[in-house]
Amino acid sequence: MKRLFDIFSSLFILLILLPLFLLIAILIRLDSAGPVFFIQKRVGQNFMPFDLYKFRTMVVDASQRGPQITSAGDSRITKIGRFLRKTKIDELPQIINVLKGDMSVVGPRPEVLKYVEMFKDDYKNILKVKPGITDYAAIEFRDEECVLKKFKDPEGGYIKEVLPLKIKLYNKYVKERSLSTDMKLIFLTLWKIVKG
Repeated sequence: MKRLFDIFSSLFILLILLPLFLLIAILIRLDSAGPVFFIQKRVGQNFMPFDLYKFRTMVVDASQRGPQITSAGDSRITKIGRFLRKTKIDELPQIINVLKGDMSVVGPRPEVLKYVEMFKDDYKNILKVKPGITDYAAIEFRDEECVLKKFKDPEGGYIKEVLPLKIKLYNKYVKERSLSTDMKLIFLTLWKIVKG
């Protein structure tokens, strides 16, 4: 049932948002040199790696210029990238991951291998389910970049304070997962976006 919902909803969203995708692609190319999409390895269900898609919001060599964690005001973020991150439009290409079956619409947010390895025992439970676009943690940490800006060392703050809180929320989802929980989280996500 969940997979059928993912397939039909992702197809519907992709068809509706195709004009927006084309506009964003043009703006990204006009703003800075490089590809439209940012593709990054993430850890999926049962620890299977997959390529996660996002609209590119940073300069091409961003990984050589700083950490994997990004805080608000990071100089590597492009002009259009700031808008895409603030509105979360940069996350929309993950609908492709949902259609492919790497992700679900609702589920724990997928993480990079580096951080999964640090909390491997926790992720043994979390990765019993497919990662998703939204969940309790995505709603709670919608302004994660602003939260990280408060730390002198954003990556250290992420590892020691933010990620442990997110893991608690991931486990909450795994424990409560159901169709009604998914519907509730989709509604809360949309409400958070509309509310700003």
